[in-house]
Amino acid sequence: MAFINHATREICCKIVYYGPGLGGKTANVQHIHDRTAEGSRGRLISLKTESDRTLFFDFLPIELGKISGFSTRLQLYTVPGQVHYRASRRLILRGVDGVVFVADSQRGRLDADAESMSDLGENLAEQGQSLDHVPLVIQYNKRDLAEHEIVPVEELRELLNPRGVPEIEAAAASGRGVFETLRAVGRLALSGISLPRR
Repeated sequence: MAFINHATREICCKIVYYGPGLGGKTANVQHIHDRTAEGSRGRLISLKTESDRTLFFDFLPIELGKISGFSTRLQLYTVPGQVHYRASRRLILRGVDGVVFVADSQRGRLDADAESMSDLGENLAEQGQSLDHVPLVIQYNKRDLAEHEIVPVEELRELLNPRGVPEIEAAAASGRGVFETLRAVGRLALSGISLPRR
């Protein structure tokens, strides 16, 4: 549930980008940072390894303006996709208000996608949450690659989206579908909030 501070009239939602390593989570957040006006975004904090892979998380606060007189902020996090960082992913998911699952559309990455979705479900369950109740958007990334290099969306949907949650085709490196994904998860995360009238 989003954090609502009635004294300062602020709403804060935590959005986590989840998925397999090198799937495009950081590319999403980087594109959002680069294309958002300076006054509407905070600093992008990124912890990376020497090989430029996300080690712990990327973090970017985004100001959305006002809803019913409340200032609204999304805090965007990414998780490290590598298998051995499971404890970090679990920690970053704590208190999550919405999840973007960034699936890698490349052939040969289906197992990694499925394993990461399973990991997401397990990590949420350990915190008493469920994939059925957490606002979730699935982004099929890397759709700009040649057709013979990527899996058809229907196949990805069958594997990753049996619940029929919102899904978006994207190419995060060029920005295609990035803001559409953010808007979709933001709407879901904020839809359950009931605010007092001014």
